[in-house]
Amino acid sequence: MRAWINGRLLDDPTGPAVSVADHGLTVGDGAFEAVKVVDGRPFALTRHLERLARSTKGLGLPSPDEAAVRDGVDAVLQGPPIARGKLRITVTGGPAPLGSGRGHDGPTVVVAVEDLDPASAGVAVVTVPWPRNERGALAGLKSTSYAENVLALQRAHEQGAAEAVFANLAGNLCEGTGTNVFYVVDGRLRTPTLASGCLAGVTRALVLEWYDDVTEVDEPIGVLDRADEVFLTSTTRDVQPVTRWNGRELPAPGPVTAAVQETWRRGEGAGLDP
Repeated sequence: MRAWINGRLLDDPTGPAVSVADHGLTVGDGAFEAVKVVDGRPFALTRHLERLARSTKGLGLPSPDEAAVRDGVDAVLQGPPIARGKLRITVTGGPAPLGSGRGHDGPTVVVAVEDLDPASAGVAVVTVPWPRNERGALAGLKSTSYAENVLALQRAHEQGAAEAVFANLAGNLCEGTGTNVFYVVDGRLRTPTLASGCLAGVTRALVLEWYDDVTEVDEPIGVLDRADEVFLTSTTRDVQPVTRWNGRELPAPGPVTAAVQETWRRGEGAGLDP
């Protein structure tokens, strides 16, 4: 791992680096982005930085200086090229009193990178009983407040799955702990709208741009019980087929999923900052 914080490349990225009173540590007050690294270069960095700015604005945090963040990205990517990695950019509320109120010292900005194993060829998924709040203050923001996702993913692991999916308060399909969901019913590819409360995933957006036959629609989560194919998208998974949905086996990949995977490979190969 290599890490940079507030303009400084760390000699020891595993050593002490932020205040014990940092608001990101004490109350989860922050936003982040995870960016895929391919052969030592970040993929879709501009889109990720744009979403980071939207998230910090939504949280009422100062938007980080984009040039400084790009300097941090360059700093951690110096050295032997990382063939496949995950770059994480985190912005927190910075040092603050030990409570919900923010301090006055400004945000903490961290950039770190680590090697990333290849995504598996397929994934088992379960649904969890806790709904996403599509009307909540954090809906659609990539916040560091991830305890809900941790609990959901733990439940998935206990059931032999590797991802957990939420419905929203309306009972409609929303998203996974770190993924967007696509599914095929009656031969048509569908995915929830952003109004469902799901994150506006960068990979989701690129699939919608590159594959011209997707319907954005909000439907009860039970629609997945009759889906012919399901796949997930995320920065580190790309387009990943679902092999099992709540115990029901699915083709992985099915024909539509395979077509989207091929579209993704072509699009990704056309340039690193689409």
